[in-house]
Amino acid sequence: MSDGGPEESGGAVGLPSRRRRPTPMSQWSPTARLSYWAFHANRRPAYMRFAYLQLGSDTAAEQAVDATFDSIMGEWLRMLHMDRLDAYAWTLLKHCLADRRLRPRHPWQRQPRPMDISAFEAALRDAHADRYEVLTDTIRFYSAVSRLAERQRDAVLLRYGLQCSPGEAASVMGVDEATVRSYLGQANRRLARLLDASVDPPEYTESAKSAESAGSDESAES
Repeated sequence: MSDGGPEESGGAVGLPSRRRRPTPMSQWSPTARLSYWAFHANRRPAYMRFAYLQLGSDTAAEQAVDATFDSIMGEWLRMLHMDRLDAYAWTLLKHCLADRRLRPRHPWQRQPRPMDISAFEAALRDAHADRYEVLTDTIRFYSAVSRLAERQRDAVLLRYGLQCSPGEAASVMGVDEATVRSYLGQANRRLARLLDASVDPPEYTESAKSAESAGSDESAES
């Protein structure tokens, strides 16, 4: 049985218990230490980029990510027995980001934004391939993305803001690639409604497009 996995609370990943005293790393096995530092090296760059897009400050992003890895270190031995270790770590990151956003800022610090508009230029360039041709107005896109459900927004930010493939985004979020693709599809439809635009429905496949094109050619010939 896994300890602390998503199944413990109806799908939500629980946060660490403050009553539990973490085992110092000096008492870990060599394998546990190596696995932690491997995870740290693998995830920290993506966490930093994601945190920056959320907080808009290198310092705030670094503090949030450092706090995240402090929490991960304290829970690592338990996390090694979880079915979805990455999902738990992602929850810890989101918790630290939320905590950082609630802290008072100095007057000279700019207001954090859910994401930088410039991060989504890739989505606009990739419009045809991913059916985001409706997203021609970047300001409206930013506003619409900020109104997506949290998981949909995370998937869009990782996919277009950080240029992750669906598989890479799935790995960072600790979910299946099919789940990320589902989030992106849901976000696509939601954004289309928010932007008062239309996109091809999911069932509008390439074969349907080919048939439509063939019909147009026949009409032209007649």
